[in-house]
Amino acid sequence: MRTRVVALEAQTGRRERPCSSPRCLPARFISVDTSPTPAPDTARTATPPPDDPGTARTATPPPDDPGTARTATPRPDDPGTARSGRHRTGPAGSASAASRTPSDTGGRPTAGRTSGGARRATAGRKTDDTRRAAADRSLAGNRATIRRDDTPETADTTEAADTTGPSSARRRRRTVLLLLGLTAVTSATALVLGLLSWAPDPPEPARPLTLTEGERLAAVRVTNLRDLRAGVRVTAGTGAARIELVGWVDWSRSLLYLDVGGPGAGAERGLLQKSGPVLVIRPDPAAVPTPAAPPLMPPTDQWRLHRLAPGAHLAPVLDLLLDLAADRPDTTTRTAPPDGARWITRETVPAGPRDVIQAPLPAGAPAASTAIGAPSAVTPAPEGQTRYWLDQDARLHKLVTVLPGTGPVTMIFNRADRPTLRPVDALGGRPGLPRALTDAEQRRLDRLPARLRTHGGATVTLTAPMGTDTNLRGAGWLSWTARTAYLAVADLGVPNRRTLLRRDAAGMARADLPAADAGGGTAEAPARPPLPPPAGGWRISRPGRDDLSVLVDAAVAAGSIGQRGAAVRVREDVAAGRTVDVIESGPADARLRYWLDRDGSLRRLELQTDAGAWAHLDLQPAVVPRLAANPRPTAPRPSAPRSPTPRPRAR
Repeated sequence: MRTRVVALEAQTGRRERPCSSPRCLPARFISVDTSPTPAPDTARTATPPPDDPGTARTATPPPDDPGTARTATPRPDDPGTARSGRHRTGPAGSASAASRTPSDTGGRPTAGRTSGGARRATAGRKTDDTRRAAADRSLAGNRATIRRDDTPETADTTEAADTTGPSSARRRRRTVLLLLGLTAVTSATALVLGLLSWAPDPPEPARPLTLTEGERLAAVRVTNLRDLRAGVRVTAGTGAARIELVGWVDWSRSLLYLDVGGPGAGAERGLLQKSGPVLVIRPDPAAVPTPAAPPLMPPTDQWRLHRLAPGAHLAPVLDLLLDLAADRPDTTTRTAPPDGARWITRETVPAGPRDVIQAPLPAGAPAASTAIGAPSAVTPAPEGQTRYWLDQDARLHKLVTVLPGTGPVTMIFNRADRPTLRPVDALGGRPGLPRALTDAEQRRLDRLPARLRTHGGATVTLTAPMGTDTNLRGAGWLSWTARTAYLAVADLGVPNRRTLLRRDAAGMARADLPAADAGGGTAEAPARPPLPPPAGGWRISRPGRDDLSVLVDAAVAAGSIGQRGAAVRVREDVAAGRTVDVIESGPADARLRYWLDRDGSLRRLELQTDAGAWAHLDLQPAVVPRLAANPRPTAPRPSAPRSPTPRPRAR
């Protein structure tokens, strides 16, 4: 619906009536009349404003509408042009305006119309500025309206442009997708052809060691000792006899801390610690077959001294782990590489290149077997030779060999996993820095006997790895005033038996009873002995003949250290929630350690046994029952002497 009017408000200040042919006017003067009532016509008799000379001007057709003659409202700055009526088409308009008669006004008086028109013209002049501003604001809307209401020709052109726009975009998109598809197909074809035609470079053949490689091989054990510790994972054996180890090796202290697993673990399944020749285990038969890294803080209970069975697969593996360290390089290997020592290949890993070197095991290590076991996942070296994976700093990262009685062995070392290991109490506990006693520590040690007699007595808990097959646990009482002790001792190897031990000034007495008659409890935690002690079955032994007697005698002696100045402080530790000083004293074959708290009380007494392990008595001051003296053996009755006179013979 096309209802347009010619807006001449900018020049005349009045609203024109709708025009029947809006296409004959310029685009900037076309507007939509939305007012409900047409504006009053004040231009017929009103006097034009001073700034409106009343000239008529013919507008130039816009460029987009050639050949169309349009008339425009005369501009104020165009003199010499006569003002016309509502439609101005040339000189005829002026003549018609001048020849108007009273009959043209519909019979109304001219004076009335003139005075009313003057008043309306005055009102128009007052609102001229406001209407000019409104006209300026409507021009922008007029332009938008003209764009929406184009002529049929223009509309057809715009519609054609809109129609061709999306088609062109779709064609460009299809072209781009086609090019991308061709590129992908070409790249895939080139990749496949390259993979089919590519062949890896032939590996470098094995060769004898160079001088630099020989020096690195000779320095492997020194580097291990310098690095102190490393994480390790070991696979030894094949099939049902396979053993897996996970843990750490401390070459600086000859200490191993491992979790033993695998189908061939047997009685050693669980945690293991080895210090020099002493091996202790904490068996866990219910553990999963696959081992895991052991806890950094080892458990404090259930450790026992253990002896590996002859021919056990585990023994040579543990020995090889500890023998991979030395305080000096192998001079023979450095100057003249051994026979069969060869460079095999080089492997590249994120940490850096590693050379694979084939050479015999170092001197002192278990000899490699010349026989190859059944095939396994570890892939032993050919002909039983040992292979080392070394980096440029002579660090050993992997070792593959074959050991006699064990089979193929693979050791993988994690050089970045180097925690500080703590030996269990059976191996002496964590190491310290021995030093001389301070004056305060010496005074506490000198006053120890008197302080123990003041306490009177204590409850006793015994943990004693005494030999390769003897692990004792015990509980009982000890009296420093009466110098007596009474304990029930269990051997882990014989869990259903208890040995009652009584000690007094005369010596040591023992009696063997069933576990139920000796207080009960378990072999790992036996109960205290029965009161009163059994009357019979005691056998007397001299004191100080075994490690258990030495330990109990030292505890009953109320801390008599001996020569002043012979003791040293080993370290600071914790016992029963109290900070203690560990003081070591005694001869080399019977070293005793006293755990003294800051109040001067004895909390633990340790003894290094003949097996190299440490047995200890934990003491807790308490009121102890009165203990009777040991029974004395009765003197044998003398037999009657034979008469030297021979009997007379019968006749």
